[in-house]
Order: sequence, then C-alpha cells, then structure tokens
Amino acid sequence: MKKRILFLCTGNAARSQMAEALATAFYGDRVEAVSAGSRPAGWVHPLAIDAMADLGFDIRKAESKSAQRFINEDFDVVVTVCDSAAADCPTWPGAKRIEHWPIVDPSFGEDDPATRYDRFIETRDELRRRIDELMKTV
Repeated sequence: MKKRILFLCTGNAARSQMAEALATAFYGDRVEAVSAGSRPAGWVHPLAIDAMADLGFDIRKAESKSAQRFINEDFDVVVTVCDSAAADCPTWPGAKRIEHWPIVDPSFGEDDPATRYDRFIETRDELRRRIDELMKTV
C-alpha cells in the first residue's frame, strides 16, 4: 500500500504544488502525494508551472486546493513547507507524522525578471532534496 503525504503551504500556489509534483514524479510508485493551502490562492503560480516544465513535468492543470478538503483524511506524513502554514496547521488529525520545512516563498523578493525565475528553480531544487531525504524514512 502506498504511503500518503500531504504538502501544505499557505496559498497552494507554488511550494506545495511543486512538492506534490516532485513526489509524484519521482516516488509515485511508493507514495500518493497531494497538496493544499491553509488559505488557497485559487491559482498556481506561472513560474512554478515553468520550473516544473523545465524538468518535463506538466502541472498546468493543477488546482489550488483548500486544506479543509483533506482534514478528515489520514496521512503518513504531513509536511508544512512554510512558516505560515505551520502556524495555521500546527497539528493535523489523522497524521502519523508532521514535518516542517521553512522554505521561503519564491514569489517574494526583488521584483527583478532576471532573478525572479531563479528563486523558483532554487525552491524546486530544495524541495527535491528534502523529498529525497524524506523518502528514506517513509
């Protein structure tokens, strides 16, 4: 049986969307990954879509979902990928384990077109490293 992982961030627009896609792409044979937001933005950030496309993964049809959708479901691991989501959801009913990854929102920072996309790539790559480590214990 596959392990279930929920990735939570505030808006479910970038970090948790990329984490869901990465976990599914690289470990989909072992896990069922989903993502949600404590305060969903209602859209997925275009640069998150582009960063995943650079690896060959299409998340254009991903949707920003509310954490409430999953509140009554059981998960082996719930991962908050930002401080705000950790504050909004410090516990999770039905979670066997909760992890917190304080990853800065890549949409924050200097609004320079030359560096904005790089932040999304860095975030994606950090998520990949952390997911690889997480999978050693799931």
